[in-house]
Formats: sequence, C-alpha cells, structure tokens
Amino acid sequence: MIKATDSGVIEEAWLSGLADSAAEETKQWYALYTRSRHEKIVACELNKRGIENFLPLRKLKRHWSDRTKTIEDPLFHGYLFTRIPIKEKFAVLNTCGAVSFVHFGPNLPAVIPDRDIAALRRFTAEELPMDPFPYLSEGQRVCVRSGVFKGVEGYLVRKNQQCRLVISLDVLMQSISIELDSSEIEPV
Repeated sequence: MIKATDSGVIEEAWLSGLADSAAEETKQWYALYTRSRHEKIVACELNKRGIENFLPLRKLKRHWSDRTKTIEDPLFHGYLFTRIPIKEKFAVLNTCGAVSFVHFGPNLPAVIPDRDIAALRRFTAEELPMDPFPYLSEGQRVCVRSGVFKGVEGYLVRKNQQCRLVISLDVLMQSISIELDSSEIEPV
C-alpha cells in the first residue's frame, strides 16, 4: 500500500525501493541449471569471471576393457551452485552452457540456504562415498551428534542394513546419502 503524506512524499514506495536494492546487493546461493554434461565447463567459466560457485563432485571408479580409472563426476547432474547478488543473474546466465536458475515464481530464482551448501562442502571435502538418493519429503529428521559431521541434519534411512544420513536439497528436489554409524545420530 502506498501512503502519501501531507507533504506529498510517498513513504512506502521509497522504503520498499530501499529494501529491494538491499536485497539485490546481498549475495545468496542459487542453483543453476546447465546443459547436459556442461557442469565443469560452466564452473570453469564462472571462475574465470570471478563469480563464486560450487560444483559438488564425487569420485567414481570407472572400468573399461583395458583399464580402471577414478573420475570426478558431478553429484547433481545438470546443476551447480553460484553465490551472487541477484542483480548479477544475467552475467551468470550469459555463461556458455548455463541454461537457467531453478525458480518457483516468475523470474525469481530460489535461494539455497547457506547451511545446505556448508553441509555439501563438508561431505565433498571428506571424500566419503556418496550416492545420489531419491528426494525425500517425509521421514525422521536426525542430527549427527559426534564425529566429523557433528551438527549436520538430515533424514535417516536404511540401505543394505546400513544406517545412512540423507541430506535433501528442497530447491533441486535432489538428495545425497552417506553411511554413518547409528550411534552417531540422534532425533531432532
């Protein structure tokens, strides 16, 4: 609602303009959808431009008829994360291989919480075996109470009689899972 004062000043429009410009200056994490198999190319181009980004990779062993090789494969195929003020979104989208930001509303990219990016960074830094996991919207929420991942929250599932912690990225509708000892987790 716009309110004009006796002096003819439109207060709320001016204040909302300030809020909008402050939001445009704040760096936030966004999920960027890329062309198929272009995740590393887009990450490299963004690095050249000085744009902060994060491409979570996992190490896989690939077997060919004559050799076995360890490769780094994107954890979420077709996606990477970029931390920018929203006003720089067109600079990111002009990168070769970038398609669009993940968004829920018209032209408003969905923000990824810092805690989700921090959890992904911790998992990839430890180089533990990780698997993409079907997205979970329901399940028991748990928190790791000891060890390297102390404080990380996720969902508890079982896979081949092993306890697994699943971290879900709601914006991408994707999840990852890691194997943990059941004594290291507690309900939230």
